[in-house]
Amino acid sequence: MAEERKRFIYSLVFPAFFLVLIWGVKFFEMAMELSFVEGGVYPRSAGGLRGILFSPLIHGDWKHLVDNSLPVFFLGLALFYFYRDIAYRIWFLIYFISGLLLWGIGRQAYHIGSSGIIYGLAAFLFVSGIIRKVRSLMAISLLVVFWYGGLVWGLLPFDYKVSFEAHLTGAIAGILLAIYFRDRGPLPETDALEEEDEEGAGDEEN
Repeated sequence: MAEERKRFIYSLVFPAFFLVLIWGVKFFEMAMELSFVEGGVYPRSAGGLRGILFSPLIHGDWKHLVDNSLPVFFLGLALFYFYRDIAYRIWFLIYFISGLLLWGIGRQAYHIGSSGIIYGLAAFLFVSGIIRKVRSLMAISLLVVFWYGGLVWGLLPFDYKVSFEAHLTGAIAGILLAIYFRDRGPLPETDALEEEDEEGAGDEEN
């Protein structure tokens, strides 16, 4: 029990730090009456490359920030809880791969916000859950999908004000990483009935 509690607390640390960071950036931006929008990814522009590093930290308004905060926190928590050994690697690979892909295929506009990370984490957890047969991971991802407001529809260009390209590139990064790290992560879940059958078969053989 103590070990599980320690593991859960460990899983909270980085997602909470990221949440404090993006809120701190917004508070600083508002307090100084600045606009950090031009710090976002601007595709196929040399100056826009810096957005790969900064865009997930920048949000257009408070609603944008609030909408992204809980999903990125809970998906980050799930990542660090279930994939403790490779969580930092997955997080930062999603961060940079999605940003680089966005720079390559996005519209000529500034793309900001952490939704690319959200889509990347959701895609990684869901696909990895399928590959590794861990139903709890798939359940967590699906819960966030519905909670976040139709995550799948965000992959399509319905609203020109929303960067569906960031959503798409995040999802692509998450899927690719789930396949690449298919041998890493939590062990497959088995039903209690299956475990009893296996134990019974072992008794018969003995």
